Amino acid sequence: MNFKHHFLLAMPCMSDNRFKNSLIYLCEHNDEGAMGFIINQPLDITVANMLDQMGIESNQEITQPFSLEQPLYFGGPVSEDSGFVLHKNTPLCTEKRFLSETLYISTSKEILTYLGTENEPERFMIVLGYAGWETGQLENELARNSWLTLEADPEIIFNTPSEERWEKALQLFGIDPVHLSSDIGHA
Repeated sequence: MNFKHHFLLAMPCMSDNRFKNSLIYLCEHNDEGAMGFIINQPLDITVANMLDQMGIESNQEITQPFSLEQPLYFGGPVSEDSGFVLHKNTPLCTEKRFLSETLYISTSKEILTYLGTENEPERFMIVLGYAGWETGQLENELARNSWLTLEADPEIIFNTPSEERWEKALQLFGIDPVHLSSDIGHA
């Protein structure tokens, strides 16, 4: 099964602390492996701070200053110095990759110049690094019950506070987190 545009919900038996209670948006899954972004681990740096550190200035008037105050996110332990913008469509950004009917990803500096202006994406999230799996690795982790999978919901990505995303995704799955156990096994 292809899990592109699905959430991965870390289960209590997850042994890697980097992924404890993590919610991952899986943007790629094929025969060669999988790639996704942890979307519920905010960093202590805002979009405005990042733009200042990178020396990126908008050539347009800042009309959406509140969007520049949102945090960046730890996307995963692979290529932590690489940034990715997960966003809803913005017609001005020409360098973007289609992920779903409503979601895109951009890695170019072009989109950064639109942030904080009237031309920024309707919703966006910037992640540093990503989570990656080699061929068969994710399938093995799924077989060990390390993850639950659920079709991704942009409402959780963009409209749910980061500290509530994992639990909200579990609720969509019909699971109350208090009923989860760290015991591994099959019925």
